[in-house]
Amino acid sequence: MPRPRKWRKVCCLPESNRFGPLNNQLNQEHFVVMTVDEYETIRLIDLEGFTQEECADQMKIARTTVQRIYNDARRKLAESLVNGKVLRIEGGDYQLCDGLEKSCGCGGCLKHKCNRGFVQNDKGGE
Repeated sequence: MPRPRKWRKVCCLPESNRFGPLNNQLNQEHFVVMTVDEYETIRLIDLEGFTQEECADQMKIARTTVQRIYNDARRKLAESLVNGKVLRIEGGDYQLCDGLEKSCGCGGCLKHKCNRGFVQNDKGGE
């Protein structure tokens, strides 16, 4: 039996969860689904300038896990851009930060005006 997946700490959910061509037909084969934890690695590494090690510390997971998640996220971004598919951000194994941590490396979750709560499954429900 495989080991259960570890929750990944995420500071905030994206303001929009769907991106892509405006003229795209909305059937399943025209979508690429990126998980919230994949989105968080892109945000931390590419936007905030974190190293993979700093990102791992922030998300409370191993650096090798961050590397795998980041590579998956970049592949999905490329697939969306190159093939003209809509990118949806949803689901994943994550837990939203409560905003009370003193060591939040992203500048503080309250700064991001995040929604508060915990995701209990990979359906994205709170």
